[in-house]
Amino acid sequence: MAEVRVSIVGGSGYTGGELLRLLLFHPRVRLQQVTSERFAGKGVARVHPNLRKVTDLRFVSLDQLQPCDTLFLCLPHGRAMQRLPELLDKAERIIDLSADFRLNDAQRYAAWYGTEHAHPEMLSQFVYGIPELHREAMREARFVSSAGCNATATILGLYPLFKHGMVEMDQTVVEVKGGSSEGGNAPSEATHHPERSNVVRSYRPTLHRHTAEVEQELSIHGPVRVHLSATALGIVRGVLATCHIFLNDDFDEKAIWKVFRETYAEEPFIRIVKEKTGIYRYPEPKLLIGSNYCDIGFEKDPRSRRLVVMSAIDNLMKGAAGQAVQAFNLMHGFAETTALEFPGLHPI
Repeated sequence: MAEVRVSIVGGSGYTGGELLRLLLFHPRVRLQQVTSERFAGKGVARVHPNLRKVTDLRFVSLDQLQPCDTLFLCLPHGRAMQRLPELLDKAERIIDLSADFRLNDAQRYAAWYGTEHAHPEMLSQFVYGIPELHREAMREARFVSSAGCNATATILGLYPLFKHGMVEMDQTVVEVKGGSSEGGNAPSEATHHPERSNVVRSYRPTLHRHTAEVEQELSIHGPVRVHLSATALGIVRGVLATCHIFLNDDFDEKAIWKVFRETYAEEPFIRIVKEKTGIYRYPEPKLLIGSNYCDIGFEKDPRSRRLVVMSAIDNLMKGAAGQAVQAFNLMHGFAETTALEFPGLHPI
């Protein structure tokens, strides 16, 4: 069976490293090139040491990029939209892992990112990159914009309830806690080990940019208002979204179970986690490191219509590289789980 020629633009970061790890073991992929201006000419294992003796690939500069079948873009936010015109001729399909094409409205992009979009005419061409919501569109898509990690965890946790019209539209409060790899591999004062280690640091109490994605994707039956806060934890990988919603009727837990089962029963990477005993009764990001799963749990407040939904992912996998490969599989007609079967580790 023919292999798909794949290249990665901007492969020296954490997300690029995860893509390399996944694609090198994908049975239908021939990994052609990986670009990095900083490390051009150097072996990829110099930057991603977990790939020692796995590949002899070397980074190339962007001006050395050759045509391929599918191009993954792992450029810093704002760069992909600037370089898109020159990249359109390089590949039939493009999967962008930055935030540049996640929003389908140029005015919303400008409001949330503080700058005008360089190519607003392209926003409608990109399918938003959560397969569980847009699987059929991805099968026919030329362009996919992979979703943000905090947005992915939040959307997947809440989507069944909004889809079934069970939620008060303006009373959703979300607290997202994430690891240091969310910030990428560029060092800063905030990521300096003595400053980052052991923290529970509130860094974006309001106006986190992923809020725009969440509101866009949950506005199924009308405009939605989401109040999202973000907290940095002293861990490397993982996201836990704790979502407080208010039901618009007195639904019991049986009804809530039903909508989650109906929505996600056939989903290969969604697991409903709600046990009566044990230390892992609810979703725990630690168990998902290296996997493409999203674990979702919930508990209804017996004193009110408040429902607490907990959703956990690995931010570099289901929140980035893994989800992008899942979209890639759909775009090419491969089994959706190809190269994504790893279940995580325990204990770790």
